Amino acid sequence: MNINDRVNLRLKKLLQYVNKLKKYQGITSDELVKDSDKRDIVERNLHLACEIVIDIANNLNSEFRLPPPSDNKFAIMTLGEAGILEKKFADELSGLAPFRNVLVHDYLEVNYEIVINVLNNKLDDFLKFAKIIAEFLQKNSAVE
Repeated sequence: MNINDRVNLRLKKLLQYVNKLKKYQGITSDELVKDSDKRDIVERNLHLACEIVIDIANNLNSEFRLPPPSDNKFAIMTLGEAGILEKKFADELSGLAPFRNVLVHDYLEVNYEIVINVLNNKLDDFLKFAKIIAEFLQKNSAVE
């Protein structure tokens, strides 16, 4: 499977996760804390959306021989340094890596105000990322 196929498969899943999350926009952190079903759906889909952004960043870093990232945050930032993403957007988006780490590793200490902020204010960043990456791949098509 070439890079285009690998990334496009992930972009499709990203859009599915974002669409599922959009159904929960507007809820409060109190609602999220009280409703474990909503909390599980929101946390899991945000985790997977973050995971996909990181995975795509790592795939592109490897495929286009960008500097090896020291961590997932830097993997996203490297896309800005390389001009694949606007640098400012890459820097903002790189905050998803530590957010993902909290969801995965610090699940006992999740700040639901932050989760709600991402849910209500950052979903469009996932869509913007998907659009930019899809356009980048069209322009820089790599064939195996």
